[in-house]
Amino acid sequence: MTKEELFKLMNENPVMHLATVDQNGFPRVRGILMFKACDDGIIFHTGAFKDLYKQLMANPNSEVCFQCGAVQIRVCGKFELDQSDELFEEIYNHPSRAFIKQWGKSKEEVKDFLKIFKMKHGKAYTWSMADNFKPK
Repeated sequence: MTKEELFKLMNENPVMHLATVDQNGFPRVRGILMFKACDDGIIFHTGAFKDLYKQLMANPNSEVCFQCGAVQIRVCGKFELDQSDELFEEIYNHPSRAFIKQWGKSKEEVKDFLKIFKMKHGKAYTWSMADNFKPK
């Protein structure tokens, strides 16, 4: 599967399960809505008060998993914090993210609260039932 095909499937199925490690070394997995997947990476946002934010800041290694019909896409790599004005504006003004405006009394307050992460150089793996018994 090409990179473009992977991005297309991820963007069509933006709910991903994201794995981190907590402060005691235990895995933590949660479903989260991705913002987008593109050449800039897999991009999502969370809140500054969330355990997810703290866990990725302490250990940026992660794996995400998308269920795209009969195909599962797993991507492992490192998430980087990206607080650029350009990316914030894109997310803040995107129609699918109108709910973000309720997270603060001002745009600046939302920007302080919103933490944006990118996985730029992840390694993708696909799986389907057809692959279940194939040797690795």
